[in-house]
Amino acid sequence: MTYGEVQALDVLHDPTRRRVLELLRDGERSVGELTDQLPVSQPAVSQHLGVLKSAGLVTVRPVGTRRLYRVDPDGLSAVRAWVDSFWDDALAAFVEHAEQSDTEPATTDGEPDR
Repeated sequence: MTYGEVQALDVLHDPTRRRVLELLRDGERSVGELTDQLPVSQPAVSQHLGVLKSAGLVTVRPVGTRRLYRVDPDGLSAVRAWVDSFWDDALAAFVEHAEQSDTEPATTDGEPDR
C-alpha cells in the first residue's frame, strides 16, 4: 500500500469527512454550502476540508472571496485501486476454486470419490 493510499484511508475513517465527500459528489460547493448540510460548525468543516485536501481527496478553486471544493478523482483512484485489489484477489480465488471443482469427480451424493 502506498503512502497516498494509507493517508486517504486514514482520513476517511472520520464520518464527517466521508459525508463531506458524499456532498461533493454532486459538484463544487463552498464551505458555507457544506456547513448547511452538516451538524458541525463552519470552522470544523473548513478543518475537515483541509485534511481532505492534504490527503489529495479534494481540490479547491478560488472564486473571488469564496473557495469552491470538489472531489479530486485522482486522489480517489488510490483508494479505489486498494479496494479493487481485494476484488481481484477474491475473483482469482473463485476462479481457482471453480477450476479445481471441475477436475474433481463427484459422486451422486456430492462428495468426491475416494
